Amino acid sequence: MMKGMESELKDLNSKPPKSNGTIATVRDDRPLLKSDSLSSTTTTTTTTAAELQDLEKKFAAYVRRDVYGTMGRGELAPKEKLFLGFALVTLLPIRVILAVTVLVCYYVICRVCTLFSTPNREDEQEDYAHMGGWRRNVIVRCGKALSRVMLFIFGFYWITDSSSSSITQENEPQSEETGRPGVIISNHVSYLDILYHMSSSFPSFVAKRSVAKLPLVGLISKCLGCIYVQRESKTSDFKGVSAVVTERIREAHQNESAPLMMLFPEGTTTNGDYLLPFKTGGFLAKAPVLPVILKYPYQRFSPAWDSISGVRHVIFLLCQFVNYIEVVRLPIYYPSQQEMDDPKLYADNVRRLMATEGNLILSDIGLAEKRIYHAALNGNNSLPSVLHPKDD
Repeated sequence: MMKGMESELKDLNSKPPKSNGTIATVRDDRPLLKSDSLSSTTTTTTTTAAELQDLEKKFAAYVRRDVYGTMGRGELAPKEKLFLGFALVTLLPIRVILAVTVLVCYYVICRVCTLFSTPNREDEQEDYAHMGGWRRNVIVRCGKALSRVMLFIFGFYWITDSSSSSITQENEPQSEETGRPGVIISNHVSYLDILYHMSSSFPSFVAKRSVAKLPLVGLISKCLGCIYVQRESKTSDFKGVSAVVTERIREAHQNESAPLMMLFPEGTTTNGDYLLPFKTGGFLAKAPVLPVILKYPYQRFSPAWDSISGVRHVIFLLCQFVNYIEVVRLPIYYPSQQEMDDPKLYADNVRRLMATEGNLILSDIGLAEKRIYHAALNGNNSLPSVLHPKDD
């Protein structure tokens, strides 16, 4: 996170982060699940096992390795079934009631604080993040506190938060005015990432436009200052959103009262052991960034939201008595002039640094491959557009 990091980056290049040799760099167009594997009942089991092993090598960033197995549908040991059954009738309902209570309470707080207030409606967006005075203060303070309470309800009783001091920065800005980052850059492991960042810095996120219409959550997202995007849209809407994000990052960098932006440049979640390629949207503003690395150590159920359905994930998470989260905050990264001129270089250098400091494996796959993996796990081998995506 720093300016003039040529020497540091040379170290990164000479000692690259862990890489998994099984991750393909060339796209394999062979069907992931062959239809003829079902033609013989005597070979189905063997073929399926081999194909699943091949899938796990190709899409290692999305493979679950906890006791619940692939897609959370693995065969559980009797002891694990006992634990799960007990938690389903005791811990789960208690946590659901408490979580809903906290959500409703914060919604009421947001509703009261936004009464008689007009939301900001610039650039086809709508938010209350630029609201000042006591109203904004109450929204932020209560949002941080109740987000932490929500994590506690979910079993995250302790959060290990540390800073990496192993990095030195050359040409560090001397002016205090240039010291504030414009955006937080984080790896993406679970929807729980959002709760942590809300409890820590209460930043603005990029969210699907449909989130703004959700009961309770819609108003809260507007108070966060979320930037809404229609992911399925292929029109100029994306370019407009990109411009809004860039402007908000610059504003946060220059104005201390403006809300920070929070971006997950990977674009999707992983199992927490890998770091996918970064999109450049968060680096176009040429502003300093604050990299944050999140990890979720586990013994039974992994909080990572990778290849498991949302409902199943929430149930298993709430049935786990204790969950853990580790946070590593890296120093603010000030881009060099070369990185300012090349957002791709800027994004790649930050990614490599995060992978090195977080002991993460660099992967070259992305959201398209994740969809292929999910489709294959569900036995969908009939869509060539899914199994054989076009190169970007």
